[in-house]
Amino acid sequence: MNKKELMQRAIDLSIESVKKGGGPFGAVIAKDGKIVAEGSNNVTIDCDPTAHAEVSTIRKACKKLGTFDLSGCEIYTSCEPCPMCLGAIYWAHLDKIYYANDRKDAGKIGFDDDFIYKEFDLKPADRLKPSEVLMRKEALEAFRLWEKKEDKTEY
Repeated sequence: MNKKELMQRAIDLSIESVKKGGGPFGAVIAKDGKIVAEGSNNVTIDCDPTAHAEVSTIRKACKKLGTFDLSGCEIYTSCEPCPMCLGAIYWAHLDKIYYANDRKDAGKIGFDDDFIYKEFDLKPADRLKPSEVLMRKEALEAFRLWEKKEDKTEY
């Protein structure tokens, strides 16, 4: 499939999602022009705030390919990824992101992620969801163990 066909599939998934009660977002992960996985937004259907189209599709692709590293794959998504999905795309090592609607389009219909992007620039204590460091010394033990582990799988 070419880029336009893959994007059209993501768009079709977003439309189908609205019709079945999900959010208006769809995504496709492809490798060498072939669909590896596809999905749509199921936040309200699954009662899962992380069930965005991109995250759900990344999970499916990783399971299908038996890896957490999706290098060599591309993602086609009906809308510019939110901060959570963008982070997941980077962690999954997808090669390229193609999107149709942008975050301003999403904001116009009530999916405004701009406040999250702004939160990144604030000190943790100044964010809408304040953060507090608690038991750092105790938690560092896991990091020490990881650092010394010789048979770890890097990711």
